[in-house]
Amino acid sequence: MMKNDINCREDIILLVDTFYNKVQKNNKIGPIFTEVAKVNWAHHLPKMYDFWESILFGKAIYKGNPMLTHFALNNKTPLKETEFNTWKEIFFETVDELFTGQNAEIIKQKAQSIADLMHFKLNSPKQRINIV
Repeated sequence: MMKNDINCREDIILLVDTFYNKVQKNNKIGPIFTEVAKVNWAHHLPKMYDFWESILFGKAIYKGNPMLTHFALNNKTPLKETEFNTWKEIFFETVDELFTGQNAEIIKQKAQSIADLMHFKLNSPKQRINIV
């Protein structure tokens, strides 16, 4: 199969749907999404389409604060380096499986930066805040 680059919202949707399908089946982080966060996928997935479309294509369509959401989740279950590494592995694998090209590389770099910053903020004593 000839792979194309990530060029439009439909490509983002394919990536996000495929990625989260794998996440839900993953023994390490799947339960965080399904049992701890109890993600409503019908609500979550369209937000993720908007998020990644905003990140990759610079469209200001995403509304939300992912840091606050992850701080609240981190209070329920620790999100440590292992969880972030698993998330990144699945994300990179999914991108590479479906796409090739400049945007595919850019989205992986952005995902790496976002995940690393989020991990740092969640696990840095100075940055820690408790969300009620």
